[in-house]
Amino acid sequence: MKDHPMRFTLLATAAATLLLANGAARADDKVTFATNWKAQAAHGGFYQALADGTYKKHGLEVTIQQGGPQVNNRPLLPAGKIDFLMTGNLLHSFDNVKNKVPTVVVAAMFQKDPQALMAHPGQGYDKFESLKNAPLALVAKDGQFSWWQWLKAVHGFKDEALKPYNYNLAPWLANPKAIQQGYSVAEPIYAENQGRFKPVVHLLADHGFSTYSTVIEARTETVKAKPELVQRFVDASIIGWVNYLYGNRKPANALLMKDNPEMSEAEIEASVALMKSQGIVDSGEAQAKGLGAMNAARIADFYGQMVKAGLYKPGEVDLSKVATLQFVNKSVGQDVKARLGGR
Repeated sequence: MKDHPMRFTLLATAAATLLLANGAARADDKVTFATNWKAQAAHGGFYQALADGTYKKHGLEVTIQQGGPQVNNRPLLPAGKIDFLMTGNLLHSFDNVKNKVPTVVVAAMFQKDPQALMAHPGQGYDKFESLKNAPLALVAKDGQFSWWQWLKAVHGFKDEALKPYNYNLAPWLANPKAIQQGYSVAEPIYAENQGRFKPVVHLLADHGFSTYSTVIEARTETVKAKPELVQRFVDASIIGWVNYLYGNRKPANALLMKDNPEMSEAEIEASVALMKSQGIVDSGEAQAKGLGAMNAARIADFYGQMVKAGLYKPGEVDLSKVATLQFVNKSVGQDVKARLGGR
């Protein structure tokens, strides 16, 4: 007996439905993720997820769009030109909520902000408390109007020592009594290369500057309409960071150097070593709850400190809109970390 044509149609439809259910026929979601600076080790986990196929395994076709000195990617997120944005710390997110910009933090890849103050060794700056007595403090304009205000309010630093830092180490290297701002996983490497000595480095995070850093922001609309997409991007980024810190990061380093030829592998590896030794990525709550961990109490604590510093007024920012915890604190990547021997 011949099969009826309708039977073939039904079989084909059933097969197509099964393929879709299994994800075999689903096209990867295209995602553009922008960073806030040129490619460097501090972006390594994202590049790792791209290089080793982790994003692909999560059904994502990701494009990483670099920032840089002449590039401002921040307005592109609320404008819908990009899907996710890496920003420096929670101050950006507070400003967004204050100004009614519809974005929200969905993960915090760094448990510690790498912002630091550097000093010359042997000059009496081994203790953080001594830094306020330095006769010269080189700080860039954005730092002067943000964390420097916190240093004044909480730790007694004085404006009299303040001079602009123009991202040139020469003035600081020439003055042993000077202190200078630095990104703790970058400037100390440059200082050692140029000055031939290891600087004294004090992380602000170790002295109460409790912001999360390298946070991932998404549009509020995306979180509401496509939570499954956000979850996949966050999970894949977390696993990328675990693999970058504890696995084979050579493929990611190659992509970093392709995007930013100014970087060398030796410099990248030195930066990774500092990230590990300083507990920038994998410390605190992240050790139990997985990388990217956040909690509302810590966000509130940091906001309270910024109120003390005079950057915001009490109640000026609705903290419930700053970040959502629905995509983190799920121990994602902990099994990968254990398998790689990370600790």
